[in-house]
Amino acid sequence: MTSGLWELVLQGVWVTIQLLVLSALLATAVSFVVGVARTHRLWIVRFLAGFYTEVFRGTSALVMIFWVFFVLPPAFGWQLVPLWAGTLALGLTYGAYGAEIVRGALVAVDPAQKEGGIALSFTPWQRMRLILLPQAVPEMIPPFSNLLVELLKGTALVSIMGMGDLAFSGNLVRLALQESAEIYTYILLIYFVIAFLLTRVMRGLEKKLKAGVGKSAPRRETVTPEPAGIGGAR
Repeated sequence: MTSGLWELVLQGVWVTIQLLVLSALLATAVSFVVGVARTHRLWIVRFLAGFYTEVFRGTSALVMIFWVFFVLPPAFGWQLVPLWAGTLALGLTYGAYGAEIVRGALVAVDPAQKEGGIALSFTPWQRMRLILLPQAVPEMIPPFSNLLVELLKGTALVSIMGMGDLAFSGNLVRLALQESAEIYTYILLIYFVIAFLLTRVMRGLEKKLKAGVGKSAPRRETVTPEPAGIGGAR
């Protein structure tokens, strides 16, 4: 490829990273707000949080991007630029999945910890901030890491709006060179490198947070299967 085409690809990488960071920040905020609301003592709060979660988990992210970019703005008389439309659609969609991660981690905290906070006359907010979240957040990191990689792959959907992300730029280069195998191989490798770096960062964050609460991150061990006997029987 020429230097101009590589520059186009690098611009797409930068747009993808911007979209990833912005939508991840929105999804994280939504995850914690809705996830905590799913454990609220008032049923109406739990119902509204559950309704949001089911709606956004049960709809296609691709259709949601279409809806936010093409349907929502005319209804209110304004227009969203592709970057903010993609951020809103992806952040709200993946935030619904993240909310279940937060809810599950909070529910998994030992009930004795909650009872201890009640015995100390802590308010619900104090129990959440001082007892529940410090123990639950380290357990959220592995599933959040997976969700972040899924969000990275989901950013390719914004190319349908003509947004110059990595997938869109790669397609322009493919049309210019009339070469699919080489270009899409490069694009796959770039996505892989970004995903690999994300998982390394999240793994380090997991170790740091678990060290802060006196835990150690589980070691990833490879289990070697026992050889099968004659005819496949053990």
